[in-house]
Amino acid sequence: MELDTIHLGDCRSVLATFPENSIDLIFTSPPYADNRKKTYKGVPINKYVEWFLPISQELLRVLKPEGSFVLNIKERAVNGERQTYVLELILAMRQQGWFWTEEYIWHKKNCYPGKWPNRFRDAWERCLHFTKTKRFKMFQEAVMVPMGDWKEKRLATLSDTDKIRDVSHVGSGFGKNISHWVGREYAYPTNVLHLATECANRGHSASFPVDLPSWFINLFTAEWDLVLDPFVGSGTTAMACVKLNRHYIGIEAIELYRDMAVQAIERAGNGHKPARTSHKQVPQRLL
Repeated sequence: MELDTIHLGDCRSVLATFPENSIDLIFTSPPYADNRKKTYKGVPINKYVEWFLPISQELLRVLKPEGSFVLNIKERAVNGERQTYVLELILAMRQQGWFWTEEYIWHKKNCYPGKWPNRFRDAWERCLHFTKTKRFKMFQEAVMVPMGDWKEKRLATLSDTDKIRDVSHVGSGFGKNISHWVGREYAYPTNVLHLATECANRGHSASFPVDLPSWFINLFTAEWDLVLDPFVGSGTTAMACVKLNRHYIGIEAIELYRDMAVQAIERAGNGHKPARTSHKQVPQRLL
């Protein structure tokens, strides 16, 4: 299996040539149902789950037991009603053997406002986290964020309840221990990612910002791990891998976009591909 390569072809056919248990992270955004028909011809809403399950079966085969699969996807609203194919896909993938471990939300913080008769502009997309087992690699410290100015006042004088795990008094089941954050400069983020959309789409109708795959690459892989994007499009996931010293494999069905991706990757790495190496860092945490 050649590393740092963009394959041209149908992802099901290309994936069938990959060895099992070989990929550390899969990050992708497949064609959405009936969207961008001029780009990818579209997948009918009532056929979406049926179309995707053979692909996810191959992804399940090639992913390492400790690996992760992050699926960026968003359901459509049609005739005034939000469709359910994403929810149906989640349930079908669980039956297929996947663990639906977590759901992250990408908040598009710079999206334009909009109004329809019964709703407003979507300002978010799902990033569904699937794994093969309940024990997987996760480098939580790699995505920590600055504590912020709030810590100066909030942590200056702790009450008695701040020094213990204070369980919610309204019966929500949530609790907190404020004293855990005294003296710390960084905190763990939430599962909502506030990232701007890609304004320069590089000639592709569905490109996302490089910060989106980068965040998950940092969270779920170590240096020189192997990342797969079976719908690589304009090459954003691969570009993130080049910048973060990860190996990549991309698959693209349309030759024009494959060529665009190759050119973008070359620009991102100044023509330099990551060295082929088997070195692996010791995981910070195997959950």
